[in-house]
Amino acid sequence: MKIITAYLLMLPALILSAGCNETSGKTKEKKSIVMELTKEEFIKRVYDYEKNPNDWKYAGDKPAIVDFHATWCAPCKMLAPTLEEVAQEFSDQIHVYKVDVDKQPELAAIFGVRSVPTLLWIPMEGKPSISQGALPKSQLESLVKSTLLKEE
Repeated sequence: MKIITAYLLMLPALILSAGCNETSGKTKEKKSIVMELTKEEFIKRVYDYEKNPNDWKYAGDKPAIVDFHATWCAPCKMLAPTLEEVAQEFSDQIHVYKVDVDKQPELAAIFGVRSVPTLLWIPMEGKPSISQGALPKSQLESLVKSTLLKEE
């Protein structure tokens, strides 16, 4: 009898505690618009350096930014959400990719990446350019407009 009474007393507490976590099912994790690239994806989406090692030919359909980063890098962690915002803002006009230099050292070596974060700016025509360091959002937006979209 004492066991049944104890279970009956604990039952409302269990029901209430299960109901307290109601929001966890409703919150949706934001899906990142910035795509992590492997060597294979890079060759397919950006540049086939194996086929054309001396001739830059961009494979994309929109200008792009490639963020060379590392998981241990504090400035990279600061840049990531800002770059995500810029990717959202210009999602119809540019692609934004990221490459983990520790997982893809060959890609980092091809572009001479020696410090992170390093951003590779790829316009539709012409050669890509590189910038280093965590840039503020205003500067990223300005560079997207001037370097990638060729706006004045």
